[in-house]
This record gives sequence, C-alpha cells and structure tokens, in this order.
Amino acid sequence: MASSHSSSPVPQGSSSDVFFKKEVDSTKHIRPVQSLPDVCPKEPTGDSNSLCVAPSLVTDQHRWTIYHSKVNLPAALNDPRLAKRESDFFTKTWGLDFVDTEVIPSFYLPQISKEHFTVYQQEISQREKIHERCKNICPPKDTFDRTLLHTHDKSRTDLEQVPKLSHYLDIVEVNIAHQISLRSEAFFHAMTSQHELQDYLKKTSQAVKMLRDKIAQIDKVMCEGSLHILRLALTRNNCVKVYNKLKLMATVHQTQPTVQVLLSTSEFVGALDLIATTQEVLQQELQGIHSFRHLGSQLCELEKLIDKMMIAEFSTYSHNDLNRPLEDDCQVLEEERLVSLVFGLLKQRKLNFLEMYGEEVIITAKNIIKQCVINKVSQIEEIDTDVIVKLADQMRMLNFPQWFDLLKDIFSKFTIFLQRVKATLNIIHSVVLSVLDKNQRTRELEEISQQKHAAKDNSLDTEVAYLTHEGMFISDAFSEGELTSIAVDTTSQRNASPNSEPCSSDSVSEPECTTDSSSSKEQTSSSATPGGVDIMVSEDMKLTDLELGKLANNIQELLYSASDICHDRAVKFLMSRAKDGFLEKLNSMEFITLSRLMETFILDTEQICGRKSMSLLGALQSQANKFVNRFHEERKTKLSSLLLDNERWKQADVPAEFQDLVDSISDGKIALPEKKSGEERKPAEVLIVEGQQYAVVGTVLLLIRIILEYCQCVDNIPSVTTDMLTRLSDLLKYFNSRSCQLVLGAGALQVVGLKTITTKNLALSSRCLQLIVHYIPVIRAHFAARLPPKQYSMLRHFDHITKDYHDHIAEISAKLVAIMDSLFDKLLSKYEVKAPVPSACFRNICKQMAKMHEAIFDLLPEEQTQMLFLRINASYKLHLKKQLSHLNVINDGGPQNGLVTADVAFYTGNLQALKGLKDLDLNMAEIWEQKR
Repeated sequence: MASSHSSSPVPQGSSSDVFFKKEVDSTKHIRPVQSLPDVCPKEPTGDSNSLCVAPSLVTDQHRWTIYHSKVNLPAALNDPRLAKRESDFFTKTWGLDFVDTEVIPSFYLPQISKEHFTVYQQEISQREKIHERCKNICPPKDTFDRTLLHTHDKSRTDLEQVPKLSHYLDIVEVNIAHQISLRSEAFFHAMTSQHELQDYLKKTSQAVKMLRDKIAQIDKVMCEGSLHILRLALTRNNCVKVYNKLKLMATVHQTQPTVQVLLSTSEFVGALDLIATTQEVLQQELQGIHSFRHLGSQLCELEKLIDKMMIAEFSTYSHNDLNRPLEDDCQVLEEERLVSLVFGLLKQRKLNFLEMYGEEVIITAKNIIKQCVINKVSQIEEIDTDVIVKLADQMRMLNFPQWFDLLKDIFSKFTIFLQRVKATLNIIHSVVLSVLDKNQRTRELEEISQQKHAAKDNSLDTEVAYLTHEGMFISDAFSEGELTSIAVDTTSQRNASPNSEPCSSDSVSEPECTTDSSSSKEQTSSSATPGGVDIMVSEDMKLTDLELGKLANNIQELLYSASDICHDRAVKFLMSRAKDGFLEKLNSMEFITLSRLMETFILDTEQICGRKSMSLLGALQSQANKFVNRFHEERKTKLSSLLLDNERWKQADVPAEFQDLVDSISDGKIALPEKKSGEERKPAEVLIVEGQQYAVVGTVLLLIRIILEYCQCVDNIPSVTTDMLTRLSDLLKYFNSRSCQLVLGAGALQVVGLKTITTKNLALSSRCLQLIVHYIPVIRAHFAARLPPKQYSMLRHFDHITKDYHDHIAEISAKLVAIMDSLFDKLLSKYEVKAPVPSACFRNICKQMAKMHEAIFDLLPEEQTQMLFLRINASYKLHLKKQLSHLNVINDGGPQNGLVTADVAFYTGNLQALKGLKDLDLNMAEIWEQKR
C-alpha cells in the first residue's frame, strides 16, 4: 500500500526534517482571503420584509445580519474604501475637547546628552578591556546551527547501521487482508446500506424542501400581512416617540433664550422655574442625549447668575424704595416686582436679603436727618455756611423755635419712613406666610394620600387572603388587580382626553405634555398680598416650616429694628444739640413742648411697629430728670433766697390772679389760670378758700403758685411724676422747716432784721401752714391719679408732710399759750389780795389778753381763737390757783375771798367782752382748791 511507507516510525527524507515538525500545507488550513464586511451596512430598501429585525430561518438563511459583524477599531479606521481618513472622528465621538496636540517634554525629566554617560564610560572601560582579553584567550563556542548539523549527521550514521523493518509491515498487511476477508459480507452489506441511506436522505431532503415551501406560502398568505401591520404600528409609535422627543428637545433647546427674555423683564421666578423644569427633563427624559451634555452645567451657572442678579436687584429695589421722596403717597414701590424678588430669593434659599434691607434702613435714616438739617439751614439767612462748614455746628446756630421746627420735620419724615418700611415688610411677610401655608397644606394632602394608600393596601391584603383561601394563586390576584387598575387608568385618561394621542412615560405628544410630565410635582396655589397682588406658590420650595417661621419672626424683628434705628438717630441728633447745654437752658414751656413732641413721636412709632422703642424714651427721661433738677433747684432757690429770707411775716394783700388761681383749684382744675384781660381788680385783704378766709404772707401765695407749677409739669410730662413728687415733697418740707427756723426759731431777727417775733407773726405763720395743709390732700389726689399702682407707696410722703405741718401748727399754738403763760406767771406771782378792786394785776392781765385777741382774731378762725383762749384761760387759772394757795386764800366767803371774786369777775367780764369769746365757758370755780 502506498501509505505503508509514510507510516514507518523511521524518519526519512532530508536531514532538515529530523528535528523539526513537519510543514503544514497552507492550502488546507489557511482560510481564503475575503473582503471585510461593511462596518455600517446600508439598510435594505424596497422590501417590506427588510423591516424585520430578528433573523428568519425561512427567508433570511443566507442574508447578512449584525450577528456576522466582527470588526475592530483599527479595521474601521483603515477602511480602504475611504479616499481620506476622517480627521474629526475622535472629535465627533469623544467630544470637542479631543484635539491632537504635541507632547510637551516633561519639566521633571532632564535633557540627556553624551556628557551624562562620561562617568559610566570611564567606569566600564576597564571591564571592557578585561572582557576582550578573556575573549582572545578562550575560543568562542559553535553557534546553534553548527551544533544542530553536527548532531544530525551523527544520528544519521547511527541509523544506517540499524536493519530495515519492511518485512514487519508486510506481515501486518497480510493479517489485515485476512481479517477483511473474514468479514467481507458485513462489509459489502454496509456498502449497500450506505446507498439506501443516501436515497432515504434524498427523499427526506425533498420532503423538507416541500415543507419549507408550504410554510413559506402559509407565512406569505396568512402571517406576512398581519406582521407587516404590527411592524407598521410599532414603527408609527416609534416615530411618534421620536417626534415628541424631538419636540421636547426643541423646547429644551429654547430654554436659554427664553430665560434671557425672562431675565430682561426681571421675571426671576419664571426663569428659575423654567431652569428647574429643564433640569428635571434633562435628568429624566433626555438623559444621555449627546447634544445636551453641556446644557445641565450651563443651566447651573445660569442659576448662580440669577442668584447674583436677584440679590443685586433687591439691593437696588431697597435703595430706590427707601430713598424716594417722602412726599410720595405710594406706600409700596412696584409691589409685583417685590413679590417676584422675594419669592425668587426664598426659592433659592437666599435668606440674607433681610440683612441687606436692614443696612439700607440705617443708611436712609442717616440721610433723612442730614437732608432735613441741610434744608433747614439753607432757609436761615443768618447762618453763613462758608464760615461755619460743619453741618452740626450750623445746626447749633438755630434758636429753639427753628430747631424745634427742624426736629418736628425729622419726626414727621421718620413716621412716613417707618410706615413705608412696615408696608414693604408686610408684603414680604405675606409671601413667607403664603409659602408656609402651602407647605402645611401639602403635608396634609400627603398624610391623606398615605392614609388612602394604607387603606388600599389593607383591602388588598384581605382580598389576597380570600383568594388564597379559595385556592387561587396570589400572583394571579396581583396580576388581576394590576390589570384592573391599568384598565381603569386607561379608561379615565381616554375619558379625560379622548382626542389625545398616545404618549409614553419618557416622551410627550403635545406641548403641554412637556410641562406636565416633567414638572408634575409643581402644582401651584394662589394667595394675595395686602396690596392685592396674587402670589402663585409652587411646591418645589426648599424651605422647611422652621426656617419659614424663623424668617417671619426676623421680618417682625426687622420692623422693630427700624423703629429703634430711627429713635437712635433722633437721640444722636438731640445729644449733638445738647452739647452746649442748650436743652438744660430751656424754660418750662419750651421743655414741655419738646417733651410732648417726643412723646407723640414715640406713640406714633409704637402704633406703627407694635413695640415701644426705649432709646428716645430713655433720652427724654434723662433730659426730663435734668429738667426736673433744674426746675426744682430754681424754685427752691427762689423760695429760699428771694421769698423766705426776705419775708417779714406781715399780712400781704392778695392779688386777684391768686384768688383766681385758688378758685380754679376749687373747681377741680390744678392748673395755672390764664390772665383775664379787662379792668384791673383791686387786691383783697385775705384769700378766700372754699368760704374760709386765710390771712397769708406773700411767700405762701407764691408757694401755692409754685406747687401748681409742679402739678402742671406732671400733667405735661407724665414720665417725671415720681421725680416731681419727690421734689415737691422736699420743697414742702423745706418750707416747713425754714419757716419754723425763721418764726419759731426767731431766725427772722437776724435774716430780715425784725426786732421781735410777735404773736401776730406766729398766728400768721400758723395760718399759712394751715393753708398748705388744706391743699396737701388735693395735691396727693392729683399725683395718685398719675402714679402707676406699684408706686402708690410714694404717697406716704404727703402723710408725713401733713403730720409735720400739724406738729408745726401745734407748736405755734403752744408758743402763743407759752407767751401768755409766762405773762401770767410774772404778773400773778406779784398778786396781793387787797383793795382796790379790780387790782392792777388783773387790769394788766386783761389788757394783755385784749392785745392777744386783737393780734390773732383777724388772722385765725373764730373756733381756733376760742380754743386758743381756752388754753390760755386754763393757764391763767392754774397760775391764779397756785398764787391763791400760796396766799392761803380759800373760798370761805371772807373778805379776801370777796376781793378775789371781784377780780375774777372783772377778768371774766373783760374776756367775754372780746369778739368771738362771749360764749366761752371759763369755769372759774376751778381756781379754788377743794375742801378736804
């Protein structure tokens, strides 16, 4: 057999085949060269069957599909059909940032030259010499090829000495032929079966072909049309999706120009809503769109720019609103613009805009005062602004009426300014409350929806348990429930929009679908500001209820702060004018006018802002205290130096104006009456108070007027009530003590130069004190009506003063009695019971009693005169009794008893003959000692 030699284990042929593998026929194992398939083959056209995507066993057995594509990137780049390689391949595919650039040498790698290898060459040269020397001594080995040929020749020589084994091959072939002959029948039977098998396969192939033809006809007749309709429907839906997606892309593409248009009209809220909607669409429905890969970052930068624009716009608005002319009747400037700005700032969580507004309030308050001063100074011709440069110095040149008009103008402008600030802050507050109300309603709706979902889940669990109990599958129950809900939703959508086209979850079919699908959460609710501007509040606000509540409180605090700022600036204005003691030099009427103006401003700002600012009130209180101190010191000095120290304690005539003053007090009005024009009225001898006559000195009349000035000052400046009460108490105490020193203490002898303190002086002093005591309850009631309840304890000062005055009056009465007592002691100690009758002693006593009566009767009331003479009579009886006891004269009816009785009768007759003492019970029997 021809193949017997090739199967021999002994190697044959050329010597080069001994140690190398046998060469492989390249025609059998190498696939023929074929042209590469197209990377992007053109889609078949003209045939409707070409629209099928999946391969078909019937019609697409040999058609090229995408599953045959096996091409790498170098093959695509080295397409031989392209005349020129596309230069923008990487730019289109990987972005505009991919450009061919030269590789810049690294700054960290030095430039290598031959000088860098000099040291190495010096070190290696010695080694190289040693290597060359060893190479010459030791011969080089044969190469691999020579060794291989030598080994091959040696093996061939050895094989030629081994005998041939071809006879073994012949033996094997004989044995194989014998075995085949033994199985020849089976062999030929197999050959016959092979032909039958081929016939059977041929028939089977024909049957399969006929079956395929029938299937193809059935597919063409029964299936191809229906499948084509389905493909067309699918194609149509895909086209609608692509169309809607393109419309959405076109809408998104117009975002930036639309935002620019909105910003040009200061529609910041609309621009921010559009940006938020576009961002949501890009993240949900247009994610992965290559042409919009930079739009998201651009919108973020645009949003940051809008934040800066809104802050700058709000700053400009605040400046324009607060610095416009105060004569303008408009409370809020551009209310819609303000609402838009505030809503935009809240949307972006830029909550520091209130601080900006507060800073603008401070600047405006300063400018208001400055402008008012400039306007006022420019109207005064006496002030030379070229000589007096500083504005504060120019202001100090104004007199009180001019300065008062300036202050009044400042307070008026501050009031209008605060009203504007309040109106603006009310708009901001209404926006914040609208957002807060919307958040609360949204939370309530979410809770209601959660409760509904919980109830639905419970009902679904009950239904599942029932179906499981009845033997149904749980998955079937869920499937039926989902199908039912889907059917209901589909029906409701069709009923709601029967003419609408189908719209998938990630696409839109109409322009309104663009906003509805992408911003379905942005439901809005409307409310109105105090000015009637509607506020559309969306649900995408990022502020919590706590932040909104804190912001609302900050708005109210800002209004309080604005009031405090105006008061602080007013205080600085007052203090700048008070540096030269201007305010302390004001008279009572001027200070009262100033105080009323300041109190009116304080009340007006309290009504506007809802809280009383204390800085101006404190400054007013401080100036009021200084005024009270000066007021009190002036009147105390006047009472001491000008009145008491010059008072001669003689009865003074009462001018008509003082009588009018007293009459006004009787009518319940504690105030200084206006001077009556007309005829001059003559002064009266006494002062008539509620029907009683008071003989007084001139000091007391002026003291009554001073007391009324204190009371009227309390009415005009209620804040100084407590100080005035203390000062008035001090004044009354001073008058009491000083009058006691001058009269009872005889200080008037040295101060005024009186020769002696007469009983008339004492009686007149007592009557003056009684007049003051008469008015103390009236004064007490006046102050009690104006004191706060917690300070009622201060009224005890009047009780102490009343007691001191009564004690003083009692001391004067005791002094009058003491004068007569010393006289009785002097005269009766020399009394002798003898003729004539009446005795000289009793005649002197009656004479002195008549003088006493004459001195005090016109000064003191009749009741007081009787009481005084009763006390004098008691002293007389005491001394007479003592003298009679000394003389041993008893009531025995003897001669001495008769003489004494006659003298006593003379004394009694004379005393009762005095005016007002007729009915006086003298009880002269007490002069005799009782018999034992």
